[in-house]
Amino acid sequence: MLYRKMPRTGDKISILGFGCMRLPLNADGGIDEERATAMIRSSIDRGVNYVDTAWAYHGGESEPLVGRALEGGYREKVFLATKLPSWLIETPSDMDRYLDAQLSKLRTDHIDYYLLHSLNTERWGIVKRNGYEKFLEKAIDDGRIRRAGFSFHDKLPLFKEIVDDWPWHFCQIQYNYLDTNYQAGTEGLKYAAAKNIGVVIMEPLRGGNLAQNVPDAVKRIWNESPKTLSPAGWALRWLWNQPEVSVVLSGMTTESDLDDNLSVADEGGINSLTPAEQDMISRVKEEYRTRMKVGCTSCQYCMPCPAGVNIPECFNRYNIAFMFDDVERAKQTYSLFLKPGARASACVQCGACEEKCPQNLPVREHLASVVELLETDK
Repeated sequence: MLYRKMPRTGDKISILGFGCMRLPLNADGGIDEERATAMIRSSIDRGVNYVDTAWAYHGGESEPLVGRALEGGYREKVFLATKLPSWLIETPSDMDRYLDAQLSKLRTDHIDYYLLHSLNTERWGIVKRNGYEKFLEKAIDDGRIRRAGFSFHDKLPLFKEIVDDWPWHFCQIQYNYLDTNYQAGTEGLKYAAAKNIGVVIMEPLRGGNLAQNVPDAVKRIWNESPKTLSPAGWALRWLWNQPEVSVVLSGMTTESDLDDNLSVADEGGINSLTPAEQDMISRVKEEYRTRMKVGCTSCQYCMPCPAGVNIPECFNRYNIAFMFDDVERAKQTYSLFLKPGARASACVQCGACEEKCPQNLPVREHLASVVELLETDK
């Protein structure tokens, strides 16, 4: 495992972090605690020392699971990160209340890396109105948190405004080889790094889309390399190649995900990609860009839908139809995996999803396209 120092704090952090938003599930849809615990502990035993969770992950069950998984001496081996649910804050005291509840759920007396979660224009206004600066300074002073940052889902000008508003230790942005000009993007990455702020990367595989069901045209490009890296491995190496990146979070769901991510982490040096490898990744990027129709990362922030629509899965099946040139197969799996009440046609056009979508997608418009393609016979 390779490690990098957070620029402002000097903390030595593994370049691969364990993201706890997509833990393995059991037959009932809850977290498979035995497998998830074993995976988290195995990652730590093999060098990972940054574990990231949040209040909302897995319907509120991620933090308690992580707390239990880190017992038995594992808590002392990691930098633990979690996030304040910014959208739930109504008064300044709420921030202290949620933090104290998180400390209890995580079975710890401090959070190493604490973030204001998923800031956008609305949520930035919420935390500013409620005096986030005083809250963070107090929590640092009394030892409940050690480093303060924010995660971001909005446009670049707001990102720069937030970066400049307080002496943050770190920030967290969505970034991968397809999202270089999206949200904070490359310019935001470099802007934060130039101000000595550590940058944590989320969605390195764009919700898994860059690693699963890889089109033949993309496989042919990857196969040009004499190295036998997985598509996920190339995506991670592209990120680690950049000196501004401090740590990359991977939401690992299976043991094979963990093994694959760890196998490439030893190759994640700064400026380690050759010109030929960088060109290869650029060609893969262009191939995907010509195929994808909806930029959904399956982050689940739009859920639950008041009408019961499974929005991320609707978009996943829709994108699959184009990415893999198989509309009929997409129709079959759409009907198989989505009950009638969860399909796009159940949308009532309330717009609640668009208010919550961190990607700022025109969700209702895209759902109508899903209906047209996957729910009509033509």
